[in-house]
Amino acid sequence: MYRITNALPRQTRSTSVALLNCHLAAAIDLHARLKQAHWNVRGPAFIAIREVFDEAADVVEEYSDKIADRVATLGGHTEGTVQTAAKRSFLEAYRLRVADAADHIAAVTTALASFGDSVRIAIDQSDSSGDIDTSDLFTEISRGIDYQLWLVESHSQLQHHNEAPVSGWDNWIRIAVEASPALVG
Repeated sequence: MYRITNALPRQTRSTSVALLNCHLAAAIDLHARLKQAHWNVRGPAFIAIREVFDEAADVVEEYSDKIADRVATLGGHTEGTVQTAAKRSFLEAYRLRVADAADHIAAVTTALASFGDSVRIAIDQSDSSGDIDTSDLFTEISRGIDYQLWLVESHSQLQHHNEAPVSGWDNWIRIAVEASPALVG
């Protein structure tokens, strides 16, 4: 730890730095797997899914930077190399050679959900250690990851209901009927 004049006790800062570096490794890994999915996705909805993966990758990369900046702010050493991320990430390995959009969506959904779950735990851990600012950062990340998860997961919703995708007016009618079954009769 660097010597700084931040009023937080050294032990609190040290605890937060360890927690932040753990999530930095996972965020770097998550960014790489989002790019992997972006580069390799195939299928009828290729463009839409590719764009969702790319947007999520940009968001996660921004969170990586915020996490690393918080480590530095607390006087810690940021540990953000690819080699460190590969060793320390708590995310399950991403399967290579995946091309099917549904498989990429499932893998990315799992990774985003796992990262989001860990961030929610980190909210409480950093708050309990007395670092409400780090807790606030994790809260911001949690909201953003949940939103990205929703965007990615939405591409698999029709598949979960074993429905064929439809378009145009028929799709609007189906959505209205599902949303308001009491109106149908």
